[in-house]
Amino acid sequence: LLARRFGQGGDKLVPVDSVEKIRWQHQTLGVDYKPAVSWEQVVDLTYSMRLGEKPRLAEQDEAAVQKSVPPGWSYEHDMELGRFLYDHSERELQHGDCTKEHLSSVEVSSQAVSRLTDNQTYTFWESNGPPGQHWVRLNMKKGTIVKKLWLMLDSQDNSYIPRRVAVYGGPLDRLQHLRTVLINDFQDVCILRDMKIHLPVLEIRILECRDQGCNVRLRGIKIKSFWEWDLILNADMFQPARLVRYSLLEGVNTDVLYRRAVVIQRFVQLLDSVLCYLIPLSEDSVGTFNSMKPFLLLSKQSTALIAHCLQSSESTLPHTLPKLYINRHLAREHRSNPALDPSCRNTVFTQLYEGLRSSKNNQPLDYRWPLSYSQWWECEFITEGIVDNGGGFRDSLSDISEELCPSSGDVAVPLPFFVRTSNQGNSSSDTRDLYVPNPSCRDFPKYEWIGQLMGAALRSKEFLILALPALVWKQLAGEEVSWSKDFVTVDSELVKLLEVLEGVDREAFEFMFGRELTYTTVLSDQRMVELIPNGSSTVVRYEDRKEFIRLVQRARLEESKEQIAAMRAGLLRVVPQPVLDVLTWQQLEKKICGDPEITLAELRRFITFEDFPSDDTRIQNFLEALNNFTSEDLSRFLKFVTGRSRLPVQITVYPERENLNALDLMPQASTCSCSFFLPNYSSAKTCEELLRYAVYHCMSIDTDKNPWDE
Repeated sequence: LLARRFGQGGDKLVPVDSVEKIRWQHQTLGVDYKPAVSWEQVVDLTYSMRLGEKPRLAEQDEAAVQKSVPPGWSYEHDMELGRFLYDHSERELQHGDCTKEHLSSVEVSSQAVSRLTDNQTYTFWESNGPPGQHWVRLNMKKGTIVKKLWLMLDSQDNSYIPRRVAVYGGPLDRLQHLRTVLINDFQDVCILRDMKIHLPVLEIRILECRDQGCNVRLRGIKIKSFWEWDLILNADMFQPARLVRYSLLEGVNTDVLYRRAVVIQRFVQLLDSVLCYLIPLSEDSVGTFNSMKPFLLLSKQSTALIAHCLQSSESTLPHTLPKLYINRHLAREHRSNPALDPSCRNTVFTQLYEGLRSSKNNQPLDYRWPLSYSQWWECEFITEGIVDNGGGFRDSLSDISEELCPSSGDVAVPLPFFVRTSNQGNSSSDTRDLYVPNPSCRDFPKYEWIGQLMGAALRSKEFLILALPALVWKQLAGEEVSWSKDFVTVDSELVKLLEVLEGVDREAFEFMFGRELTYTTVLSDQRMVELIPNGSSTVVRYEDRKEFIRLVQRARLEESKEQIAAMRAGLLRVVPQPVLDVLTWQQLEKKICGDPEITLAELRRFITFEDFPSDDTRIQNFLEALNNFTSEDLSRFLKFVTGRSRLPVQITVYPERENLNALDLMPQASTCSCSFFLPNYSSAKTCEELLRYAVYHCMSIDTDKNPWDE
């Protein structure tokens, strides 16, 4: 066997054992004295180039091999099983928040380290040395993955408080920069969150102190993390109660599922070992790789690869924020009757697009900013009182989303870029809220800008909520689309009709269609197109029905091809190709749009209560009120507080401070700081009623002006 050795002479391949020892073993025991018995060895010996004699392969268990491919099993079953394994692993992750449990040791640049982890607020670690030379090194226990890392600060320490810190992680000899944080608070601050892989060492480097201070004072560190979870497969995990959401797996023997899961797990392990060599994809390998994409959900390397690609392609931050003047009153008037202004110049979308266009004093934005860059432009809403520290900007993104793909099916679509799918008028469909790019719209520069905004959302913590079907997301991600699987989310009635048409006999065909069926089809924009020259006057014959079906399917699958290509071109201007190669279409949608469904359990994870007594009835009433909210209500609440409609976003709840003794007041929120101010309510029912009224009727920002002054 050959292994890589790192020596002074550079990297080279050398035998693990000495040549003499190998020769003696061969002479005494024979060349194949140690057969390959593990599946990893068999794969290596079968598919890898090798110097010298190959060891003998142990005889395989034919019966076990046959059982690994169950009768009637398909690729769709594998995808469903892979999704089950992914969902199961996500549910089983056990998070911990005990620093000492996950920390092996701590090193510091100077002084004693013990007070960093003693959980005492009155003690502290203070560095001693020149500015810029202070650091804290955390040696993590094997298998820990950091969810959050906090620095504990105290406002009384003043100039000892760090102003700017950088976090590095990885093996000690190959630390990589993870994040630089500017600290504006005098309290505990989270400097790292949501790591996806185990980092053996985390190093916190204090780059600068507040008020040009020299030494650093930390009251402590706190870590919330979990143990890396390697899926330990067993037949018991495939109980019927767990398979309810996975229709293809229901009724399959648990031993069969277990054996196939082992195959998938081994495949993902092999895929992880070569993933970095497959990306970016060549044209010849796109089809093969796309068939493997669903299993990347189980990959440990894909997340790190995506993070590396995004970080390495970041651009420098703009020197100044573009300032845009937006008149939302005109935009609301346009939404009430879009037909009066076909140019749509008063929409928030068009006002932003025109305001950001390149000019002598305004360079075009490239949208390839770091994850921490949280505001892309500054909004001044005309006749609305607001100082935009982020809330106005997020409101503008929400307004764009609502104009492109209105959440209500009872209003006109204010912009021409997307049209409602046929399913929106079909009561039997379960996908009645989706849109597709308008086949008639030829404004490709704006489609490309939409793609750039999608790319910016993917790179950041912001969301651009576009209700698009899998048919569109798959094409944006570079995946193949299927008529039966994907177009059913656009026009399920047409899919059923063509299925009937294909299987019908001649007599039924003549009865159903006679001479009325011609070579035409209606697109999503309600435009009729001919499938062949003079198609509107050419009758479809029974023997030609399959060719007619093929032409309809192609026309409908490709109806928005140019518009989607423009969106993808804009997306690729912001996001590197390898990222789209690795992301599944579901992951792409989630990164751009966030989670569409909101439950109280999920929302509760992102709510922090500050300055409340532990047994405060206000919190009890508030949570009881939210418990009666629907997903749509919770989405409205989220937008009321943060300017966003989807998770994740952190919300801080404070007591109402202006009217301490008053009861049953309307709640208030600050979208800039994602803060909610909770009044005192006489009951949970009253809290529910006033809160629901606020989130549906009090969305206009008016902090210090009368909106009708002008």
